Amino acid sequence: MKNVADYFGENVFNENVMKARLPKETFKAVKNTMDNGRRLDPAAAAVVANAMKEWAIEKGATHYTHWFQPMTGITAEKHDSFISPSQGGSVIMEFSGKELIQGEPDASSFPSGGLRATFEARGYTAWDPTSYAFIKDGVLCIPTAFCSYGGEALDKKTPLLRSMEAVNRQAMRILKLFGNEDVTSVKTTVGPEQEYFLVDKEDYDRRKDLIYTGRTLFGAMPPKGQELEDHYFGVIKPRVQAFMKELNEELWKLGILAKTEHNEVAPAQHELAPIFATTNIAADHNQLTMEIMQKVAKKHGLVCLLHEKPFDGVNGSGKHNNWSISTNTGVNLLEPGDTPHENAQFLLFLCAVIKAVDEYQDLLRISVASAGNDHRLGANEAPPAVISVFLGEELTEILEAIEKDEPYGGKEKELMKVGVHVLPKFPKDTTDRNRTSPFAFTGNKFEFRMLGSAASVSGPNVVLNTVVAEELKQFADELENKQDFTAVLHDLIQRTIKEHKRIIFNGNGYDDAWIAEAEKRGLSNLRTTPDALSHWLDEKNVALFTSHKVFSEAEMRSRNEILFEAYEKLIKIEARTMTDMAYHDLLPCISKYIRYLNSTNVSAYETEISSQLSDLLGKAFHALKDLEATLGKAVGEDDVIRSAFVCKDEVIPAMNELRKYIDKAETLTAAEYWAIPTYGELLFDVR
Repeated sequence: MKNVADYFGENVFNENVMKARLPKETFKAVKNTMDNGRRLDPAAAAVVANAMKEWAIEKGATHYTHWFQPMTGITAEKHDSFISPSQGGSVIMEFSGKELIQGEPDASSFPSGGLRATFEARGYTAWDPTSYAFIKDGVLCIPTAFCSYGGEALDKKTPLLRSMEAVNRQAMRILKLFGNEDVTSVKTTVGPEQEYFLVDKEDYDRRKDLIYTGRTLFGAMPPKGQELEDHYFGVIKPRVQAFMKELNEELWKLGILAKTEHNEVAPAQHELAPIFATTNIAADHNQLTMEIMQKVAKKHGLVCLLHEKPFDGVNGSGKHNNWSISTNTGVNLLEPGDTPHENAQFLLFLCAVIKAVDEYQDLLRISVASAGNDHRLGANEAPPAVISVFLGEELTEILEAIEKDEPYGGKEKELMKVGVHVLPKFPKDTTDRNRTSPFAFTGNKFEFRMLGSAASVSGPNVVLNTVVAEELKQFADELENKQDFTAVLHDLIQRTIKEHKRIIFNGNGYDDAWIAEAEKRGLSNLRTTPDALSHWLDEKNVALFTSHKVFSEAEMRSRNEILFEAYEKLIKIEARTMTDMAYHDLLPCISKYIRYLNSTNVSAYETEISSQLSDLLGKAFHALKDLEATLGKAVGEDDVIRSAFVCKDEVIPAMNELRKYIDKAETLTAAEYWAIPTYGELLFDVR
């Protein structure tokens, strides 16, 4: 068996490979670009391109692609070979610096939200030198940004890189105030935990709903679900273990730091967690992880479901976004230090996050909004749609003491002016975790727990980076050039705590009493995707993104349309799939079983079941006709926003009504007559 250390990152053009293959000056220039965001000289890019090509060919690659992340939420790639014609009918293998830096895929069929006309095909990909190139399926993949002919962002990477620059600029201003002259850059880091389901491929292939929508649109609960909580952290089944082993190997070859694997709460549900990485690299790695999960699963006769709620009645899947902010010198700015100087710096960054979450609750909710995630949020398995911050008992008490200018924990821990007090050095696990909190402080990072499992982590981190950058900017504006820095700092932290403590909640987010309390506090509760998206273009949000140059107003408007359109299109696909399954699979099998019962009619059992099923069949048929009518109304809406609200307010309730009758009928229909694999089979067939 090969040692992991021997093959880890073997398919990645990483720093070690570059150091071995690039001239010293070129490597130094690339390293400066990666560490400090400096632009790479075209001459140096040409040298990198040649070395990258030679390395890739040695690895068996014949093609390269600019690997990018359009607004579809998945990745895209167009493969070009290295071959170039030579004299005598032969070829040579070429790859120029220009081809490395920029590509030109057809952009006409990617979502643009009105930024361009469909007939305008030109789009550009631009190399992201801070994210390593890699080989996947024999193709050299170059992580890139994707923009239109006019320079507007058409992807998820470009705004993410801009947001990282924004938080770097403002954090550097704060650090200079604290005398951190050795720091040259600040980066956010992310560790996205990935939940997923594994089902048998033969069962999957017989479910149109799973094939077309990624979730089951019909299905009665089996006698056993997750009630016994025996699946969570339980012994991993051999077939799943074989999948996980190969998945880890493939991820490690790509330099992805897959660390933890275990069974999750629901039957057939599992989780993979990586080690932290710089945010744009973590986003790239998570996209690769989801893709490779699905490929490896098929090799084992399985299908990996990444939908946020594949099964009604059992837990859905999320993606916990562990976010932190660190200097290039290795200091985590969300970790309390050992000195008063470090303590005050930590408190200021902590307050910036608290203030950001409070003032931009709507943006954080929008960043996780999707049709699939609407089924999870607030469903006693995921945080509610109300945004709040969990700090834990000790840190909350410290902030309360600062707010009131009162001692904390007795005279030996007396809190005086910020900057000269001694903040207690509490361990990372000073308090219990709160799985019901949307945004929880966990010792030296914040865990944003609201993301759905299928989501790109780029969107939520664009918002997180930008809102924190804005608060740091406001803090720096207030603190710079002040003679009594310590006094101004103390007043700033104290005022921030007073004005934004409403967002801090350490209790049970699943409790209905919290939702009522949150309303009293003035916190928003945007329950559905259309409700949330309606706030994307609020004046304060446009001002935020445009001032930090993360989005232009045109880019924001385009994303608003893209997100509304994605929502209403998905609901329509689900509704059409339901009608198809009802007409062609489920109503016929119920009817067939009724005919069988009526043909025997030898006991009270046949008579009673036939009567019940006949009643359900009639109600299901009427519900089906109602669904078709409401779907027609949504389809008839030309405006995507109005269509989205019709889908939310009318189509989804009609879908739920149809499902209610058919799921009940499933419980009364003989197994040999039921047309599709049941929940019991889907959740428990993998052994």
